Amino acid sequence: QVQLVESGGGLVQPGGSLRLSCAASGSIFSINAMGWYRRAPGKERTLVATISSAGSTNYADSVKGRFTISRDNAKNTVYLQMNSLKPEDTAVYYCKAMAMSTYWGQGTQVTVSS
Repeated sequence: QVQLVESGGGLVQPGGSLRLSCAASGSIFSINAMGWYRRAPGKERTLVATISSAGSTNYADSVKGRFTISRDNAKNTVYLQMNSLKPEDTAVYYCKAMAMSTYWGQGTQVTVSS
């Protein structure tokens, strides 16, 4: 079993920044990759960014150049640094861990509004 605990969401003005954190516990040795996904109101959940156990990353085109995914293996934590935030980034952000099964965090609300 893998447990994911997220933090860092909140309300920010357009152009601002937030950093989301996702701390993993449990059978962390089984995790192959982690990522961030988001679901905007009334829309399907979509990929934001992923990072593999080898450190390779990929991003949705809509966030390239603005968001950065990283991990701290010693802390079993993955981060999403979000800069130059736009209102369309408003969504519930979910942390995902890929092991033998898929695990999801509870989600954290990010609201970008003036």
